[in-house]
Amino acid sequence: MSDSLRELWLRGIAFNPAAPAEVLIRLLDEAAGEAGLLMCEGRDLPDAVVETALRHPARRIRRALACNLHIDPARLAPLASDPSGLVRAQLAGGTRHQPRWVRPLPTHILVTFLTAKDGGEDGRVTAQEIAGELWSSRQVPASFPRDMAHHNHPALRLYAAHQWQSLTSAQRTALLDDPDPAVQEAARKGSRWLDPKAVEAALPALAARNRWFVLGTCALSPAVIEQCFANDEVHPLARNRLTPAGAMARLARHPDTEIRRLVAARPDLVPEAAAQLRQDPDEDVRLRARLQPFIRTWAEFDAVDWVLGHGPDCTCPITKPAAEPPSDWYATCAASEEPVLRRVAASWPGLPAQLVAALALDDDEEVRIRLTCHHPLAPSHLLLDVFVTRPAHRPHLLTLPALPRSGLAHLIDHADPQVRALAAADPALPHPPLQDPDPAVRQAAATNPTLTPQILETLLTDPRTAQGAAANPSLPVPRMHTLLDESLHHTTAPPASAQH
Repeated sequence: MSDSLRELWLRGIAFNPAAPAEVLIRLLDEAAGEAGLLMCEGRDLPDAVVETALRHPARRIRRALACNLHIDPARLAPLASDPSGLVRAQLAGGTRHQPRWVRPLPTHILVTFLTAKDGGEDGRVTAQEIAGELWSSRQVPASFPRDMAHHNHPALRLYAAHQWQSLTSAQRTALLDDPDPAVQEAARKGSRWLDPKAVEAALPALAARNRWFVLGTCALSPAVIEQCFANDEVHPLARNRLTPAGAMARLARHPDTEIRRLVAARPDLVPEAAAQLRQDPDEDVRLRARLQPFIRTWAEFDAVDWVLGHGPDCTCPITKPAAEPPSDWYATCAASEEPVLRRVAASWPGLPAQLVAALALDDDEEVRIRLTCHHPLAPSHLLLDVFVTRPAHRPHLLTLPALPRSGLAHLIDHADPQVRALAAADPALPHPPLQDPDPAVRQAAATNPTLTPQILETLLTDPRTAQGAAANPSLPVPRMHTLLDESLHHTTAPPASAQH
């Protein structure tokens, strides 16, 4: 039997949903090669397999497990203090394939990373480098700095002090009097960015990139604001949530359409400026100004701004915000005549079932798409519709249990092979399309559980279908073991008839 067939069998068994723990554990053998790594990273695993992988002597197995998005991250906690820094860094950095929904790591894992004294026994990375992986992974919830502001470990209070503007007034006051000198100094530096005079004094020494950031986030003196207008450097002012009302009114009259667009929906815009922008010559500015009366807080602004800035095929990562609007605001959005506000409501996973049912019938396609991708109660027929019509969302939809897996016979001749592949695995399909011209469709058809043992044996010997056949949940467990014997140790498999 060729090595290529053995590799296909290993990969197929690795993702066979019916493979028991004792089968999957065998794939942790070094001889399983890439298949074992793909299994550890790419599927849900029984507890026994997880425990074995966590204690596995091969670092590559533990690193692959650290990428797994299908396992409760709390189960992966031992990897945060793994002897190998590379394993720790992998858990901190997250999966190689960015998911649509970014899952935050539990607090105790974050604390382990941020209080570590070293980067592991192998000395391949430092604790600081591991923390750097963590910050760029999006796995730290936005609320984490506030949660750490009163932690008993100074390293975590130091982290909170570096996120000064996300803290409450009481937390800032406490950190300014912190017993740890490093925390107190970080707090003092943070407080300066909310002092207009201190910001004014610091600006001349800043590089252009840092200057732009400061102008867009910090408290600014009247002199600095006037200088920004004089130098036509008002773009960061339009984004700065600390820009005073007088400057905002001037920005609402700015000749640059982009500047007016940035300020038109802000909750702090004075009524006169908002009314003026509702008559703006630019359609997008008018739309944002029309929405402005519904936006009372920055949390509401963020929810609307996200929808305005991303179209129906947006696949940007979704993270939980630090603050969310109240549920009654989302209910108001769901009943609004403005499609944008209904899209906002459809993007909130906490929307009640009654409103979900109404939005599932919405005339606006983007409302239906957002509901499908964001809400756990989105009806299955809607998921299937979006899967067929919007290819950009297919990778995410395939991870959702509500996506229909049967009743798909009407799609078996669809022009798009990805749609045919979904239909090919339908267990209600009388004749899976094993001869489809597309290889992905053939592999999907080979996983169809209605195939007889005799057909599966034939498919296992054909490189075009061997992987799919090995992943077929109807494959008997004894036959899985025999295929593993053949693949891992190159033994001669007994006749197929002896396996059934």
